[in-house]
Amino acid sequence: MAGLVDTAREIARRKLETSLPRRWSHVRAVAAKAQTVSKAVPAEDRDVLVASAWLHDVGYSPGLVDTGFHSLDGGRWLRREHFDERIAALVAHHSCAWLEAEERGLGDVLAAEFPREESAVADALCCSDMTTGPDGQDFEVLERLAEIRSRYGPDHLVTRFIIRAEPEMVAAVRRTEGRLAGRVRQPM
Repeated sequence: MAGLVDTAREIARRKLETSLPRRWSHVRAVAAKAQTVSKAVPAEDRDVLVASAWLHDVGYSPGLVDTGFHSLDGGRWLRREHFDERIAALVAHHSCAWLEAEERGLGDVLAAEFPREESAVADALCCSDMTTGPDGQDFEVLERLAEIRSRYGPDHLVTRFIIRAEPEMVAAVRRTEGRLAGRVRQPM
């Protein structure tokens, strides 16, 4: 499956490096963090986690925008490109995207098109994303969520989503940290 990670990295590079260099910095750091926290998921899922991290923001690429909701747009594009279906679904639902989809009036669409995985992999992907800043800097999850709210402002749809998603995002990060520390039973 190492080829899966290499392919995901190359796709993300092609889609983000030139058109969205700041997003590319974030994605590179999220993928590096996913590699580090991959010990919190079963060995057979580690490449899926890292490949999903490389691709989690591909839907921001200007040529892929359809609905304007990057999670759904990225998942749809990966599906059209016949990429791994599980990874497409992880991208579509990453970091509590189902709650943002509801804010955008796309909750039913997302749910109908992609199954939502509740697993150590989904937790670790959220952890990797929600502890990495927009320029690739390392954040504690609560600092990252405050940074997002500050960047978007109090009345923005993304801020409303972050407020709703905060308990689940924090829980996903804490579960991943617990798995890494051996406090949460390692999934088999």
